[in-house]
Amino acid sequence: MRNRLLTLCLLWLSIAAGHAQQALEIIKANRSFAASNYSIYPDTALPVLTPAPEGKVPFYISHYGRHGSRYIENRKGFDIPYNMLCKADSMNELTDVGKKALKVMRVIFADTEKHWGDLTSFGQKQHRGIARRMMENFPEVFEGPAIVDARSTIVPRCILSMGAALNVMTMNNPELRISMKASQEDMWYMNHQDPVLRKNGMGGDAKTPYDEYMSSRKHNERLMDLLFVHPDSVKGVISDIWLNYYLIKMGLFQMNTHLYKETYLTDIFTAKEIYRLWQWENVWWYLMHGPCPLNGGHQPYTQRYLLRQIISDADDHFKMERPGVQLRFGHETVLLPLTCLIGINGFDFETSNLEEVEKNGWWASKVFPMGSNLQFIFYRKDIHDEDVLFKVLLNEKEATLPIPTDVAPYYHWKDFRTHYLKKIDDYEQLRKAAAEKR
Repeated sequence: MRNRLLTLCLLWLSIAAGHAQQALEIIKANRSFAASNYSIYPDTALPVLTPAPEGKVPFYISHYGRHGSRYIENRKGFDIPYNMLCKADSMNELTDVGKKALKVMRVIFADTEKHWGDLTSFGQKQHRGIARRMMENFPEVFEGPAIVDARSTIVPRCILSMGAALNVMTMNNPELRISMKASQEDMWYMNHQDPVLRKNGMGGDAKTPYDEYMSSRKHNERLMDLLFVHPDSVKGVISDIWLNYYLIKMGLFQMNTHLYKETYLTDIFTAKEIYRLWQWENVWWYLMHGPCPLNGGHQPYTQRYLLRQIISDADDHFKMERPGVQLRFGHETVLLPLTCLIGINGFDFETSNLEEVEKNGWWASKVFPMGSNLQFIFYRKDIHDEDVLFKVLLNEKEATLPIPTDVAPYYHWKDFRTHYLKKIDDYEQLRKAAAEKR
């Protein structure tokens, strides 16, 4: 397992260095990357962080993290390919490859039953590692009776992820003043899913370009020939599009569980076939949560309440002399649009040409693996220092923002605060004006 994680980390570091290595080459070396929001978090061999500006010390961390590795959330991703192969098996139409695939699927299905959406042991380990490194990298923030305010959405896997992180922090410093909360009261910003924007993901001019983009990537005739004795005879009960999609996904899902060594389902496919699915999903994430002009370009504003809360919580903590940490545990459907709304690492990239999404490095897999996290690390000289600096870590790597700075990778908080509060206000005014016209 250690060698597996080291391989993942080296691959992720190559991604952070630039886009010279294309997604296909990454997937050839590590198929987990193609799992998109089911890809595995690398938690070792992270880069050395830039030292703090002279005279400044870290005093506050604001964090939003996704839960760790989990089982698939519902039966759909298993039922669809499983039922198709069972039907073909009843018709005596499975080849030896198809029969073995069905046998492996039964093992995975049995293991997942009654665990739908549950955090796995890997998920707990991921958050223990992230918490440990946070304390090691910024010890000043965790000294003595530092304040740790931890909040989670009301979903069990998020609550357990929070517990895993806090367990490590408590063991390393029993003096920490930890408060922990998972309440419906905080869901308005911790997991806000704007119904208007979510509904509009495939709205506007988005669906036709999306369908055209998918058309050359969704079929897999080779798979039909591989699994079925007479492919033409099963076409009435088999959708090659969804069998291809969900069979790949089923193989990728299990990488987050103790069955990660069983790779037969992904071994059925070539790297290019898996890559095509990744392309399909990546564009879907761009339309649903990214700043794509085809549907209005406003999808990232689903997280405007969270961004306001991050800014408000930071302003409140600046008044305290004691160091502290604000931990929030939630979901990828929050973290990805938040990253786009802020424009971290160029994820505010806008294009109506879906072929340009991948070419410009808008790869959702870089943002939201299991256990993914966004950390704002704040620095000052003392409580009277009004020029608070901060840097952003995306998955524990220093990130860039689309605002000017003279102390990169650090930024002036006053510049961030002014820029993003205005950005949110402008959107809310636009939305209000549109509502008044209706």
